[in-house]
Amino acid sequence: MRLPNALLTCLAVCAAFTLEAGAVARDGQWQCVTFARAHSGVEIRGNAHSWWDQAHGRYVRSSRPDVGAVLVMKSFGNGGMRLGHVATVSRVVSDREVLITHANWQGDGRVEENVRAVDVSPEGDWSRVRVWYAPVGDLGRTAYPAYGFILPAPADAGVVDTADIAAP
Repeated sequence: MRLPNALLTCLAVCAAFTLEAGAVARDGQWQCVTFARAHSGVEIRGNAHSWWDQAHGRYVRSSRPDVGAVLVMKSFGNGGMRLGHVATVSRVVSDREVLITHANWQGDGRVEENVRAVDVSPEGDWSRVRVWYAPVGDLGRTAYPAYGFILPAPADAGVVDTADIAAP
């Protein structure tokens, strides 16, 4: 049976959307990058540690948190953070504490909403972050290296890229 071209095109488009949506939550499980992209408006692909460089010239990068921004963590160690991690900021509590919503932090694909992330860097620039870890009911012991925040605003929206400006 031969399918008409219009039907084949429709199937291809549907498949593309399904792949994206399927990557969103296969059996209720997410990857951090797919979740952050779907919930932040930051259209970057690839491993989390590559988002910071990819954002240059496309989105505003900052050392200051903002609601809706994506916190980008660097590659760290040989375990689950070797590809970095991204999380969306759901609330700014103070200049050194935010609530984040992110996926796959514990490696099981689950989404954790409004969990604490604290800037523990000596300079207050969000270059070191401790994140809530549910199994211990507290912030994890590890201070993860981070790049900073990608704001969903395009770089040409008149907002200054503050990645090289120290936080107050």
